[in-house]
Amino acid sequence: MSASLRSLAFALFVLFLVLTLPTPARAGDDWLPITPEELRMTSEPKAPGAMAIYLYRQVDRNDVENREYNYARIKIFTEEGRKYADIEIPFVKGFGDIKNIQARTIHPDGRIIDFNGKPYEKMVIKAKGIKFLSKTFTMPDVQPGSIIEYRYTRINPEDWILNARWLLSEELFTKRAKFSLHQSLSNGLQWSWPRGLPPGTNPPIMDHRTVRLETQDVPAFQIEDYMPPPDQMKYRVEFMYTNNMEKDPDKFWKEEAKRLYRSVEAFTDKRKSMEQAVAQIVSPSDTPEQKLQKIYARCQKIRNTTFEREKSQQETDREKLKEIQNVEDIWKHGYGSGYGITWLFLALTRAAGFDASPVFVSTRDTHFFNPKVMNTNDLNTNVVLVKMDGKDFYFDPGVAFAPFGMLPWSETDASGMRVDKDGGTWIITPVPDPASSGINRQASLQLDDSGSLDGTAILTFNGLSALGRRIDEHDADDVDRTKFLEDEIKAYVPVSMEAELTNKPDWSSSATTLVAEFHVKVPGWASAAGRRTLVPAELFGGGEKHVFEGSNRVHPIYFNYPFSDTDDVTITPPLGWQLSELPQPQNGDLKVLAYSISMEKKEGALHVSRRLMVKAEMLAVKDYATVRRFFGNVRSADDQQVVLSASVSSN
Repeated sequence: MSASLRSLAFALFVLFLVLTLPTPARAGDDWLPITPEELRMTSEPKAPGAMAIYLYRQVDRNDVENREYNYARIKIFTEEGRKYADIEIPFVKGFGDIKNIQARTIHPDGRIIDFNGKPYEKMVIKAKGIKFLSKTFTMPDVQPGSIIEYRYTRINPEDWILNARWLLSEELFTKRAKFSLHQSLSNGLQWSWPRGLPPGTNPPIMDHRTVRLETQDVPAFQIEDYMPPPDQMKYRVEFMYTNNMEKDPDKFWKEEAKRLYRSVEAFTDKRKSMEQAVAQIVSPSDTPEQKLQKIYARCQKIRNTTFEREKSQQETDREKLKEIQNVEDIWKHGYGSGYGITWLFLALTRAAGFDASPVFVSTRDTHFFNPKVMNTNDLNTNVVLVKMDGKDFYFDPGVAFAPFGMLPWSETDASGMRVDKDGGTWIITPVPDPASSGINRQASLQLDDSGSLDGTAILTFNGLSALGRRIDEHDADDVDRTKFLEDEIKAYVPVSMEAELTNKPDWSSSATTLVAEFHVKVPGWASAAGRRTLVPAELFGGGEKHVFEGSNRVHPIYFNYPFSDTDDVTITPPLGWQLSELPQPQNGDLKVLAYSISMEKKEGALHVSRRLMVKAEMLAVKDYATVRRFFGNVRSADDQQVVLSASVSSN
């Protein structure tokens, strides 16, 4: 090779290194400066034992431009803390978007590695009872001692000002944080901090239509299994856009109830067209309940745009849906939002002669209603109260897949206001019957000589358990739904197993059940002990295997709804083996929790019956020791062993 070519090759090699090797932090970079102290940190005295902490957080929300800028810097202290390299940005599918994600890793020596990958969407399960969608990505080359930082812009829908909030607490200790909110021009703004502010933090201040707050040394927020909505338990600042600046709660809500009633009347007051519509739906000979059922079913056949996938602007422009102004438009055009469809049901039931009232409800899946906060936006959904035979019945046909007479769990046992022209009346929606929801798990299995199980299993989801899964998977395809169900049955079995969905569950109806059938294999379920084989009594106890194991509890225990799970499992022993010892039945009943399991020999096979019933939604922290002991007993009973022995004829 000539000297000139060697020089060119060397120059190209140097250029390659310059372009590809990690670079040191540099002045003038548009990221915030990193201090030598941050690079050297190995722990935080105010968060002893922390695997990682937030060095800095920043949230700048602009409600004029409907966007929010987020910035986070995290210091990783331990090997276990590397899990925070998996960044999760929660979002609500179909409401806004996450844009301009940038991220980088900084090593203790100052070298920088930029993230150049592409985030993906996934369902995140933080703990039992807590799950959300997130934009997820993994930071590059993260080690103990590294700093990771990322930033992004959240694009909010135009009406998202109804959900203005700062969350001051996070899963990690926060050393320093800054928040701002630039006020929308359309309404007055109030704010409150329902759980107080972190120690040493001054209240927010208004500065030229921008509310600002700074805080530091915010304790880490603990996530626990079956806890209330996490955001409700955190230090936070809640914002309320309103034109009603009344300070007295009773006067405030009376004014708001009248305003809400006027809005409903303006949307539903189409008596003549509704009477004509009712004549097409019901027959004069129908009983009142039959009329209600027919009106409900007809409303659910209306195209529900709330439960459709998010469309691109091009698709929206091409479809050219007409704007909905009232219930007559919904009936005429055959489509509407879930909110509008529920008001259509109100108008139709009134036209059919029923005493029906509009009710605004505060769902309890993301927040708990507090009338003293005086935030009308917390009444975030609508249902219809119908009086029939002297009893109150609640309906929400705007929720796709909801069976007649069933509200989604977030609208049950929930605070609401029944509005009328004179004001409003506070109500609580009914608590579901524990026996009406839950999962029935049936299995018929053959045990072979190697101790493995093979056979069929059927999961029947009942009531709210069926409705919840239909809602969660409403925009998924068949592949995703199949994986969802196969993963679910695997989660119930405490060892590795194979499961193949063999039927086509009915995802699109409002039936009270959802049925999934499987072919299953469970390798090594039984274990040999000399001339005996030991078989665990309970197959589907995986869901309770590790709940409430910690000795301490920070938050109340919160079940989404009361339920009853039942198991009916038959295991046939291999040829030449017979049941020789069966454990005694076990029972436990705490009034709010109940459990039973029994085993019997049935035509030579092992037949196991089990029930776990949760009869309450919220249990206090003081009850945790009792709840923990109860589930410990459940695990002990599930772990009992059935003994098989070789039959005499096999010798």
